[in-house]
Amino acid sequence: MATYALQRLIQSFFVLLAASVVVFLAVYGIGNPIELLVPPQASALERDELVRRLGLDLPLWRQYLVFAWNAMHGDLGRSFVHGVPAIDLILSRLPATLELVLLAMALAVSFGIPLGLVAGLNPEARLSRFIMGGTVLGYSLPNFWKGMMLILVFAVLLGWLPTSGRGVTVDILGLRTSLLTLDGLRHLILPALNLAIPNMALMIRLVAAGTTEAKAQDYVKYARAKGVRPRRIVLRHILRNILIPVVTVVGIEFGSLVAFSTITETVFAWPGMGKLLIDSIYQLDRPIVVSYIMLATFLFVSVNLLVDLLYAALDPRVRLAGEAS
Repeated sequence: MATYALQRLIQSFFVLLAASVVVFLAVYGIGNPIELLVPPQASALERDELVRRLGLDLPLWRQYLVFAWNAMHGDLGRSFVHGVPAIDLILSRLPATLELVLLAMALAVSFGIPLGLVAGLNPEARLSRFIMGGTVLGYSLPNFWKGMMLILVFAVLLGWLPTSGRGVTVDILGLRTSLLTLDGLRHLILPALNLAIPNMALMIRLVAAGTTEAKAQDYVKYARAKGVRPRRIVLRHILRNILIPVVTVVGIEFGSLVAFSTITETVFAWPGMGKLLIDSIYQLDRPIVVSYIMLATFLFVSVNLLVDLLYAALDPRVRLAGEAS
């Protein structure tokens, strides 16, 4: 097990190293942020001083080596626009993104599992077909289009909910949150719903497929033959056996939403990490873009490493195959 874990750690390190090279060269090799950072009336001396201060006068390969050396010491650079450490600026937006993602996943699980059970237990019923048809639309329609439709219906036509911003927030243990104020919750509903719709559709299809497969298994038939009540069969024998893949998908989707909820945050002007990334791309704020993508890469590599180690611990065949390869 130790050999397998060491192999996966080394592989993860090289994945992060390769990603850092590709991301750094792609971001730093495009455009010229000096044109956006320096006012038109600035002198050539002032421009040269800013270029030198930002380290942009160095060859690209030397800029990367400086970045890699600082990154190994926990420093991912300073924002060109805001003048603060990039990692601090990104983490300051994390609470807003987290509360949005948490509410979205709660909505997806709360509605996705019951609707998936309904669709899986009676797949030929009209209601089940309607639910499964809705999942196709929920999963395939573009996120930005759904966001604009939600704004059009609930904000413009009905006037029930606000269209943008985070609303009134309160401080809890040093963290600013909008989950505990009525105005904050009103601002949360539309962006959270926009994030939840595709995940709800995915959850419904996953649970429906699992339910259809589980209800044909021998242990379910045996429970029916023993006269167990249908409600108990569903909750105890079917639902418990299909929750493992559901939990896995919830974990993967949660990480994806934290890293890449950019479209929803942009449509609803939600002040989270995704909107910071889009704003930084427009401003050519290279340290923020590189730091954000590297943090997202680190998150996914860590999750995959953890999952591989758990699989190897549960199934020795995975460990032996990995060591042999």
